[in-house]
Amino acid sequence: MRLFLIFSLLLISNLAQAINIVDVNFWKSNRIVFDISGPVSYNTFSLSSPYRLVIDFKHTSLTKKTLKVPTEHPLVKNIRSAFRNVKDLRVVLDLKQPVRTKSFLLKPDGSNGHRLIIEISPRSASKTFKKTLSPPKSIKPIKKSKNTLFQHKNRDLIIAIDAGHGGIDSGAIGFSGTYEKYITLAIAKKLAALVSAQPGMRPVLIRNGDYFIKLQKRIDLARQYSADLLVSIHADAYPSDNNVGGSSVYMLSHSGASSEAATWLAERENSADLIGGISLSDKDELLAQVLFNLSQTKTLEASALVAQKVLGSLKSLGNNHSRHVQKAGFLVLRSPDIPSILIETGFISNEAEEQRLNNPKSRHKLAKAIFQGIRSYFNNYNLGTLLVRR
Repeated sequence: MRLFLIFSLLLISNLAQAINIVDVNFWKSNRIVFDISGPVSYNTFSLSSPYRLVIDFKHTSLTKKTLKVPTEHPLVKNIRSAFRNVKDLRVVLDLKQPVRTKSFLLKPDGSNGHRLIIEISPRSASKTFKKTLSPPKSIKPIKKSKNTLFQHKNRDLIIAIDAGHGGIDSGAIGFSGTYEKYITLAIAKKLAALVSAQPGMRPVLIRNGDYFIKLQKRIDLARQYSADLLVSIHADAYPSDNNVGGSSVYMLSHSGASSEAATWLAERENSADLIGGISLSDKDELLAQVLFNLSQTKTLEASALVAQKVLGSLKSLGNNHSRHVQKAGFLVLRSPDIPSILIETGFISNEAEEQRLNNPKSRHKLAKAIFQGIRSYFNNYNLGTLLVRR
C-alpha cells in the first residue's frame, strides 16, 4: 500500500510538471512558433534522405490533435509528432530542402505566454528563399531598364529598407500608446513604393509584416539581395523629456566599425561571406586585414555621403533634432560592404510628433524626403563608391 501511494504521488508530481504544447503556428516562411504552457527542455537536430528537422521535447505533451503546414510553404512539406519514452514528445518537420536552424525560448510578455521560436532558412540563397523575401504584392519590383540614370553594372540599384522592431519587439511606445513598430513599417512601405516607381531602382523590404527579425539577420538579408544601400527606419523616444523632437540620421561610428572588423576577421576561416567580391577565408591574416579595411573604409565614406543628403532633405520638413549626421555603433549599420544609415523619423515620446507620425500624409512626406535624399546621393556621386558583390 505504501509503495502504491509513493508511486501515485510520483506520477502526480510528474504530470504536474509536464509541459503542454498548446498550438504551433507558421509565421511567414522562416519562423515556427510553439505556444507552450511553460519553459521547456528541448533539443533539435537535422536528418537527410529525406530532409527532416527533429525537435525533441522533455516531459511534454501535445494539446492540439492536428498540426498543419500552410499550403505551398516554401520549406516545410509536413509536420508530425509522436511520444517517446512515454513522457517525451518528438515533433518532425518534413522539409523540401536542407535548412539552417536557430531556436530560442521567449518568456510571457503580457499578450503572449511562453513560446519556443524555431527559425529556418535554406542553406543556400536559393530561388525559393528569394521568393519568400520579395517585396509585398502591392509594391511591384521594376524590371531591368536600359540607359537609366541609376542603373549600375547593367542592373537596377537595390535599396534594402529595414522597418525597425516588429513582432514581440514593439520598440518605443508613444504618449497615446502608439507602437514604434507600426510607424516604421508604414513609412518603410511608403519609401519602398517611391523607390519602386524610380526607373533604375528596386526596393527590398527587410520586414513587410509584424514579425520579429534579429538585427544580424537584417544585415544578412540585405547582403543576400546584394543591396547597394541599407536604410533602417525608426522613431525615437526620450523618456525624461517629452518635449524633445526632430529627426536624426545616423551612420556607423568608427568604434562600431572596429568592433565589426574584429568579428569578421576572427571568423573568416569559417565564413562563406564575401567582402567586396573577395573571400577572406583563403587569405593570410595581414592581407585579409588590408582587404577588409579597404572595403569598410569605402563603405563608411559612402554611408557618410548618403546620410548627409538624407539629413539635408529632411530639413525641408522642419527642424531636425541634430544639424549633423550622428555616429553610433548600431548593429544594423555594421555591414562591411553595404553603405548603411539609420533614420530616426521623429520622437514618438513627443505628443505632437506622435500625432504627426500617425498621420498618413505626414508619413508620406517623411518617406518622400528620405527618397529625395537617396536619389540625390546616387545622382551626385560616382556609383563606383558602392561595393557590389558580383
